[in-house]
Amino acid sequence: VQLQASGGGLVQAGDSLRLSCAASRRTVSNNGMGWFRQAPGKEREFVAAISWNGGNTHYADSVKGRFTISRDNAKNTLYLQMNALKPEDTAVYRCAVSLYSSGGSGLGQYRYWGQGTLVTVSS
Repeated sequence: VQLQASGGGLVQAGDSLRLSCAASRRTVSNNGMGWFRQAPGKEREFVAAISWNGGNTHYADSVKGRFTISRDNAKNTLYLQMNALKPEDTAVYRCAVSLYSSGGSGLGQYRYWGQGTLVTVSS
């Protein structure tokens, strides 16, 4: 499975961005998916996850209420709508496909990873 993330860019604090992650194979529609991010000098951290059918979502406390994860299985695409962006949201954002139908926050459950898209939020 190949994942292609896009939508990153340079924005100002308070702005919005929508990230997309296109999967190369339809079979990901049976898998949970997630977004992770890694800022310079920091470890990769969980951002949000979604179950195979979009019925369940899970967010890191730091983005809850500001970010929304969604998916369109007909298009094999995962999204992350990011509102009210803060400078501390600056990172490379990567999408991933879980081994399981539910999405979760643990790195170990994710098997396939996209290359990442850079989000930079200026103050």
